Amino acid sequence: MHIDSIDAFDSVYRRGHEQVVFCADRPTGLRAVIALYSTALGPGLGGTRFHPYPSTAAAVADVLDLSQAMAYKNALAGLDHGGGKAVIIGDPDRDKSEPLLLAYGRFVESLAGRYVTACDVGTSVADMDVIARESRWVTGRSEADGGAGDSSVLTALGVVQGMRAAAQARWGTPSLAGRLVGIAGVGKVGRAVTPLLLEDDAEVVVTDVDPAAVAALRRRHPAVRVAETTDKLLAEPLDVYSPCALGGALTQAVIGTLNSGSIICGGANNQLAEPSCADAMLARGILYCPDYCVNAGGVIQVADELHGFSFPRARARAEKIFDTTLEVLRVADREGISPSVAADRLAERRMAEVSGLRRIHLP
Repeated sequence: MHIDSIDAFDSVYRRGHEQVVFCADRPTGLRAVIALYSTALGPGLGGTRFHPYPSTAAAVADVLDLSQAMAYKNALAGLDHGGGKAVIIGDPDRDKSEPLLLAYGRFVESLAGRYVTACDVGTSVADMDVIARESRWVTGRSEADGGAGDSSVLTALGVVQGMRAAAQARWGTPSLAGRLVGIAGVGKVGRAVTPLLLEDDAEVVVTDVDPAAVAALRRRHPAVRVAETTDKLLAEPLDVYSPCALGGALTQAVIGTLNSGSIICGGANNQLAEPSCADAMLARGILYCPDYCVNAGGVIQVADELHGFSFPRARARAEKIFDTTLEVLRVADREGISPSVAADRLAERRMAEVSGLRRIHLP
């Protein structure tokens, strides 16, 4: 697989990443990239994505985006971690194997704690248990293996806490009762968001490219309505739109279809198709909750695992996403900027202030 090394280095220099590591193991077929955006606040923490990228260049572009987003997410969540991410190139259904995961674990271990991995799209708790056989720097493991298990529960809790904060800012109450919420993607997070919304007496309509996922959700929650496509979901009079699938869901076209005065708050990473989409939402009066602010529940959980996991402690911290989101929205309103810019500024301020303490040498 060909990659232009000059372009790769230019991307790293331009974005300001500390380190990018290519991991290749011919016997197992492993082709992976680990990116560390910043370790100013501590070891880079972020999941491993297993995805059939069309090219190495596409994989590098994604891991650079994801690792930078993790730095901002961890900073805004108040964690003592920098931003890191990894991608494994391949089809997880076809290419994933025990030897490949073990080889990958050795590469993670070789970074000596600068990078701590966890689950992401295409990887599971069971995969983390395998990787952990070769590396100490693995979170998101099963409870049987000393870990915290599936992190989607607290990710979903954080997303709903973000919605409640946005409701408070927009409608003067944190309740979602009677509000129509559209969820695009009912995988791990979207599936877990649904019952929390129903408990708050919201009306929920969902869509997903996987009919089996929708059918499974409907069996558990028959009150949920189904839209055949994302376009049909967006045509609903949504109060809240919740993108919970892959990134890039918020395009100019999508923003143009949503009601003025609505809220966007979802679990997907890197939701903005382009930076200008943040300004487009601001201009249309759509209240956007930055993705890395509201979907931090999962990383809060796996970070807690490094200190001897306590679910009540991690849940309490994830519930504070309500306060963080409200602060982001208040700063945005006060300064006349988009919530995306407000979140970035708050995260950057913490990275600058805390990393400055490194000037005080500790033995």
